[in-house]
Amino acid sequence: MPSESILSAINRAAVPLTFSPHDYDPLLEWIGDRGLVLIGEASHGTHDFYRERALITRRLIEEKGFNAVAIEGDWPDASRVHRFVRGVGEDYSARDALGNFLRFPAWMWRNLDVLAFVDWLYRFNQNFALPERVGFYGLDLYSLHASIRAVLNYLEKVDPEGAQRARHRYACFDHFGEDTQAYGYAASFGLTKDCEDEVVAQLIEMRRRSADLASRDGRVEPDDYLFAEQNARLVLNAERYYRAMFEGRAESWNVRDEHMADTLMWLRQTRPTTKIVVWAHNSHLGNAHATEMSARLSATMWPSGSTVIPLGARTGRSRVTNVSRHASSGRGLFGRE
Repeated sequence: MPSESILSAINRAAVPLTFSPHDYDPLLEWIGDRGLVLIGEASHGTHDFYRERALITRRLIEEKGFNAVAIEGDWPDASRVHRFVRGVGEDYSARDALGNFLRFPAWMWRNLDVLAFVDWLYRFNQNFALPERVGFYGLDLYSLHASIRAVLNYLEKVDPEGAQRARHRYACFDHFGEDTQAYGYAASFGLTKDCEDEVVAQLIEMRRRSADLASRDGRVEPDDYLFAEQNARLVLNAERYYRAMFEGRAESWNVRDEHMADTLMWLRQTRPTTKIVVWAHNSHLGNAHATEMSARLSATMWPSGSTVIPLGARTGRSRVTNVSRHASSGRGLFGRE
C-alpha cells in the first residue's frame, strides 16, 4: 500500500479522466513539439489501455503531425498493415491487413481496438499524397522465418542470383523447420553449429550492394529495399535472441530490447522528419539503467531524454478474460476468414 505522502503527491498532480474530448489536452500540451512518445500498457490486449492509447495516438497524428506508429509486434506482420494504411497493399480491409498476426497471443494485435484504429488510419491517410501518409511498423524480432521469406522474396524480384546465395546461407536453419527454440537450444549447447556467420554474411552483402539493389527498385515499391535490409537485420538479431534464451532471462531480454531500440533509431535515421508513437508493454518503456535488463527502449533514448515522453498505463482494479492456447491458431478476438 502506498504511503500517505505518495498518495498525497499523486492526488495533487493527477488530472481526472471524465471521458470528454478534452481529457488529454494537458497531456498534449506537455508533449509539446517532442518527436517520440512511448505509450505503454500494463497487460497485453486490455481494452481500456488499447482504447485510450488509440485516442491519444489519433490526436498526436491529427494535431501534432506524428507520422509513424511503431508497435511491439513483428516487422513482417506490421509491414502488411503499413502497406494497407498507406493505400499500396493488396488487402481490401483492415481486418484482412491484420491477418499475419498469427503468433500467440494473436489477440495482442488482432483485436477490435487495433482493428478500429487501423481502419481509421487508412481513411485518414487518404487525405494525403503517398509520401505524407502515416506509416505502421513492427519493432519485435520473433519472425525469424517470416523475415527470411521476406528477404528471399525481395531478392527474387531484383537479384535472382543474390536470392540463391541467400537461400544457401539461410538453409542453415532448415534442420529445425519452424522450431526456433529447438535451434536455440541445440546451438547454445553445441549440439549443432550456430548460424551466426551465415546471417552476418547475408546482411553484409545486402549492405555492400545497397546502392545497386536500391537502383533496381523500379520493379518494386520504393521502400522495399529498406524493408528487405531490415528483415535481414531482424534475422541476425533473432538468431542471437534464440541462442540467448538459454543463457538467462536478462540476456535474451536485452537482445530483444536492443533490437527494438535499434529498429526505432533506424526508423528515425532513414526518415529524419518522422515523429513516432510507440505502442508496447510498460516493461519495455521504463528507464531500466539500474537493472540487469538495461536495454529498454526509453533507456536507449534517455541521453536525449528531453525529446522523449514515456507514458505508462495501469489500473488499480480490473477484470481479466482468459484465452486458451487455442488462440495460437490465429483466430484472435474477431476470428479468421
